[in-house]
Amino acid sequence: ALAFASRGASVVVNDLGVDTKGGGRSSAAADKVVEEIRAKGGKAVANYDSVEDGEKLIQSALDAFGRIGLILRDRSFARTSDLDWDLIHRIHLRGSFLVTRAAWNHMKNQKFGRIIMTASAAGIYGNFGQANYSAAKLGLLGLANTLAIEGHKYNIHCNTIAPVAGSRLTETVMPPDLVASLKPEYVAPLVLWLCHEQCKENGGLFEVGAGWIGKLRWERTQGRTVRQRNKPMTPEGVRDQWDAICDFENATKPANVQESLHSVVSVLSQVESDGDVGANPTAAAASGAQAVGQKLPTSSFSFTPTQCILYALGVGMSTKDPDNLRFLYEGHQDFSCLPTFGVIPSQAATMGGGLSSVPGLSIDFTQVLHGEQYLELYKPLFVSVSRIKSPHLLCFAVNSYSGDELVCYNQFSVFVVGAGRFGGKRSSDKAKAPLPPPKRAPDAVVIESTTRDQAALYRLSGDWNPLHIDPSFAAMGGFSAPILHGLCSFGFAARHVLQRFANNDPSKFKAIKVRFAKPVFPGQSLQTEMWKEGSRIHIQCKVKETGDVALAGGYVDLHGTSEASPETLPQGGGLQSELVFAEIGRRVADLGSELVKKVNAVFGWEITKDGKKAADWTIDLKNGSGSLLKGPYGGKADVTFTVSDEDFMQVVTGKLPPQKAFFSGKLKVRGNIMLSQKLEVILKDYAKL
Repeated sequence: ALAFASRGASVVVNDLGVDTKGGGRSSAAADKVVEEIRAKGGKAVANYDSVEDGEKLIQSALDAFGRIGLILRDRSFARTSDLDWDLIHRIHLRGSFLVTRAAWNHMKNQKFGRIIMTASAAGIYGNFGQANYSAAKLGLLGLANTLAIEGHKYNIHCNTIAPVAGSRLTETVMPPDLVASLKPEYVAPLVLWLCHEQCKENGGLFEVGAGWIGKLRWERTQGRTVRQRNKPMTPEGVRDQWDAICDFENATKPANVQESLHSVVSVLSQVESDGDVGANPTAAAASGAQAVGQKLPTSSFSFTPTQCILYALGVGMSTKDPDNLRFLYEGHQDFSCLPTFGVIPSQAATMGGGLSSVPGLSIDFTQVLHGEQYLELYKPLFVSVSRIKSPHLLCFAVNSYSGDELVCYNQFSVFVVGAGRFGGKRSSDKAKAPLPPPKRAPDAVVIESTTRDQAALYRLSGDWNPLHIDPSFAAMGGFSAPILHGLCSFGFAARHVLQRFANNDPSKFKAIKVRFAKPVFPGQSLQTEMWKEGSRIHIQCKVKETGDVALAGGYVDLHGTSEASPETLPQGGGLQSELVFAEIGRRVADLGSELVKKVNAVFGWEITKDGKKAADWTIDLKNGSGSLLKGPYGGKADVTFTVSDEDFMQVVTGKLPPQKAFFSGKLKVRGNIMLSQKLEVILKDYAKL
């Protein structure tokens, strides 16, 4: 309570004032804390109601402060023989339920709430003589986990702590020097952070004490299936597989009910299909050692311009941008296939039945996650030859030929959730490694929205995995909805690099590598951050709405560019204004929805250099949740600014007032000039522009 008050929180201190055995009653305990808070200038009121009168406790907060922000629950009783089971549960479990229920609708209505349940190591691990207390404390964890799920869409987060700290209760059972070293001040900072609006943690369980904090999670063995089709399951079968059932090597870490149930559901199909007694289906690749080095059968892949156009549309190309026509119109004089189309033939070779022919390789495709991808082109865009490199993660190398001529090379790195025991090395020295981006601001940022139908469109290029279209199949994989293909995001990012650093010339594309870090859901926006280092463009792709990194450790290698030859840079390359727009893009990503409500306009920027236009930018604060786009606006911008790169930086750094730049002709404005003032008002808090 003291820690929250010191950070400006308004606090209701609830304490019955009973002794350590639960007897008596006094206002002194709560009053003392309130007095300390007020003496330091803080806001606090006392409440002496039982937690079983949760409505009264919550009403005290509403009467005093008008809202509910968070709830902390802990009311520990000493271990005594005359306290029965019901009393312990009434205070710890039912009391927490009643207080939380009283606050729940207030939190829902204000779209914010933070709840901290106080469990105990006795509940997590058990403790001699504390059966009633342990059961109640672990019950709090189950309550917290469900509240975390139900409250998520209302921005209500619920976490659980299991603290060790000196208090009135522990001083009777701990040596004085230990009580002194286990100060509550060493627990409070964790609670404050979990309650902060910036903290995204939800459904977590933490042990904390003496300044140490650790997060706990469940772990589960791979398990064994011990029954066969049309045969009884026996205790002898369980006994014979007991060591395997209890073997935590390659253990899984289920995080929700869907992941927990998946193995059981998979067993049903496995038993019905072959009836063999064996490992958990998610670990069925245990015999995969013999798959290492196996060669997939050679397969042929032919394609027409229609497939190239479908692929380009699937990764977000649009006729709104005239430069995209060369990839969308077969009659264009420079009609080309996007370089990343090179993944499609190789994917057809590996996923189109080739894997099922590999000895020792049995995969549950609901558990397949694309981990990494590397593509290298030898010729502009084709028979595919595949070889498995090192399955722990599964790594497939695929060469694609046109006749006898090698056109491109792919590496697929695929994780099978829960699978393991392949044998052999855990990695391949032939696998192309992802690389971290430079530790500086990106040289370019492109933000582009996907559509709700993006996955439905992309799958027409040949990736028919139902994970991307069927909600029930996605749920089996632990996802709330079908997710976007990783290779679709991969295509978006490659397009952004081509646009920014290769003038949309596919012949300059050499290779691309990415790691798929987080899923993207159709309709979310992709924010590609790019760093140029010679002919290599490091890339990182984020989900704009969440900030999650979707593509990590990525890079694109280009032909014919270097740091030493700026004349080879694409439009906008090497401009000082690039970094400013990158920062504006991050600000719009963070505050876009708020800015759209206030501004409701589209702003175009034409940046010149040496008297010639060098770059176009669009700040869209009219549509969706706002965006920053590289290039001219597809429709008509409400206002367009034209300024040189040098003068732009003078304005940004405050050396040239915008009004002076306008009246001197250095800053030219077309359209609704009054909106320029609105833009300045909105952005001046974040940049001097």
